[in-house]
Amino acid sequence: MGFEAVIGLEVHAQLATESKIFCACSTGFGAPPNENTCPVCTGMPGVLPVLNRKAVEFAIRTAVATSCRVQSRSVFARKNYFYPDLPKAYQISQYELPLAVSGHIDIERNGTTRRIGITRIHLEEDAGKLVHAGAFAGAQTSLADLNRCSVPLMEIVSEPDIRTPEEGGAYLRRLRDILVYLEVCDGNMEEGSFRCDANVSVRPRGQKEFGTKAELKNMNSFRNVEKALEHEIRRQIELIEDGGAVVQETRLWDADAGVTVPMRGKEEAHDYRYFPDPDLLPLHIDEAWVEELRKTIPELPGEKIARLASRYGIPRYDAELLSSSRLLADFFEASAAAFGGNPKVTANECIQWKEAIVAGRLSPETIAHVVEDRETGTISATASKTLVEAAIGTGKPVRQIRDEKGLTQISDAGALEAIADKVIAGNPKEVESYRAGKTGLLSFFVGQIMKETRGKANPRMVQEVLKAKLG
Repeated sequence: MGFEAVIGLEVHAQLATESKIFCACSTGFGAPPNENTCPVCTGMPGVLPVLNRKAVEFAIRTAVATSCRVQSRSVFARKNYFYPDLPKAYQISQYELPLAVSGHIDIERNGTTRRIGITRIHLEEDAGKLVHAGAFAGAQTSLADLNRCSVPLMEIVSEPDIRTPEEGGAYLRRLRDILVYLEVCDGNMEEGSFRCDANVSVRPRGQKEFGTKAELKNMNSFRNVEKALEHEIRRQIELIEDGGAVVQETRLWDADAGVTVPMRGKEEAHDYRYFPDPDLLPLHIDEAWVEELRKTIPELPGEKIARLASRYGIPRYDAELLSSSRLLADFFEASAAAFGGNPKVTANECIQWKEAIVAGRLSPETIAHVVEDRETGTISATASKTLVEAAIGTGKPVRQIRDEKGLTQISDAGALEAIADKVIAGNPKEVESYRAGKTGLLSFFVGQIMKETRGKANPRMVQEVLKAKLG
């Protein structure tokens, strides 16, 4: 029996606000434990939350960029559960009336476009975290760091439209790129500002009803998400084929062992006893504000990929690599504008030096000048790499470095012909063998000329001159 997977992804994106969602504490990462806290975010009795307008703005911009409908009225609710890093014993979130609904993201897989629906986008606060500090008095000790309490999160819930781990990875990468383009989230998975949970089930191919799902947690990279999905799909299929039944539960991904392991039974909505937060009024958003923010949406990754491939005639794969960073794509276009030669070569250089470009250690003119000098035969491919490395290290213009290091190629036909005549005259046996059919000796003559010119001769022109002279 053939099976297919049904996958839905829940992404928690930390919004790039300077302060928390309901208080003025800093959201900065890496502060000493419990430094970025106050009575509001630590849940002291009698305090009142105040909503951060910038967090709402970021969520609206994300909703617009993902074709969601922003609801004119949304409500904050209390999600009740007990955990050591949640001092209030509830989390402020949105439930029945989220901020935005009914959107989508398009992904490209194997030359085709797949549309993945977005069920909802809602705002909520983050919980703290536990730091497991080792044994104390014979028992494991865990300490609570509440710096992360009330950091603004945006939860983006997909429809169960994803069918393969690869589609899941493509969806997450595109979503992350959108958030980074919008500058509403830094997308850093290592620091936890872009986190994903997955709901996975399998069903016989052709069946409309969904199977029993498991929720996967603890996945901290795109590759780990794909590997966890692959394992869980295989586990559920094997379980069913062996006559067992899938249990609805939450499972953890163990990256070291490459398996998912049970964590707890899956909670239902009623387990959290949601009810509207009495300290927060309903959030009303008028259409004028939405339209005002719509004007701030930049060209998004999907649009940019298509435009770069079409306008510059570069492969779509290159356009995707360039568009993985808004800064890198803008840098490529600036370099291409500075020298209107082969955009493919410019794209290759930008991709090769991506890290230095993103770090701000190269200018578009540097890449443009290197590409132009290579295209005109002024420098060799080897010299171009040397020049870029020197520009990164010194900050000097590449053409100044080129002249100081004497890296200009000899491309003067007359000068090369004179050197070729000297090499041919000095190697009569090799000339005779070449003319007798051993054409592989051409590389020998090229090497001799490169030796005579200390590597400065233009290799392409050297071959042309030699072929003409050797007959």
